[in-house]
Amino acid sequence: MRPKIYLFGDSITESSFAGGGWGASLTNHFSRRVDMVVRGFGGYNTRWALKVIDKVFPPAPAADSGVGEAEAPLAVTVFFGANDASLPDRHAAFQHVPVDEYKQNLCSIVSFLKRRWPRTHVLLITPPPIHEAARLLYPYGENKLGLPERTNEAAGSYAKACLSIAAEFEAPAIDLWTKMQQFPGWQTALLWDGLHLTERGNRIVFEEVVEKLKGEGLSLETLLADLPLITDIDPNDPLKAFEI
Repeated sequence: MRPKIYLFGDSITESSFAGGGWGASLTNHFSRRVDMVVRGFGGYNTRWALKVIDKVFPPAPAADSGVGEAEAPLAVTVFFGANDASLPDRHAAFQHVPVDEYKQNLCSIVSFLKRRWPRTHVLLITPPPIHEAARLLYPYGENKLGLPERTNEAAGSYAKACLSIAAEFEAPAIDLWTKMQQFPGWQTALLWDGLHLTERGNRIVFEEVVEKLKGEGLSLETLLADLPLITDIDPNDPLKAFEI
């Protein structure tokens, strides 16, 4: 069986297979080597993610099944926080999760994955920055206050919390909140509605994930194609390559 990488998160993960999406780019990059399995849920926060996590991931094989670690995914990306960081006194308050609970929820998510698959790499991704002016143009629900339901300052607090959990578990992490703000004009170049990623923003996530996975030993150089490549087939004796 071809190994898998799960992408677990909110709408930024759910839409990652759209045109130019970071999930689609990962599938293309790891073609013939790894299957990407998208488990993104638009609007979800870490509180809701914990409610469904048992349904999201396949159960661990029984000890006597003979399957063992072979069915474990190579890695899981955990990309939550953009919804948790919704402000508690604005129109998306139902999505808000206090930052201390967010940290505990992330801890529980990572612990769950590590218990199920001890050797699987868990890669944490912080929420992206927020362009507040653009959020006013794309309100979710009725915005009676006329104020953005998210702020960049709040997103930064959740990004910092995410990184602290990664450090606690000695897990790889992508500080997307900081990374994206290093690009001039990031507000519109990388975000189309002040929250969700443009094609260029998706490219940044893709490149960062590839780099972090490479640091964990998962790269095109280390992952084998599951069947003979055309370059491995002898034109004078094509079937020899299939004598496995």
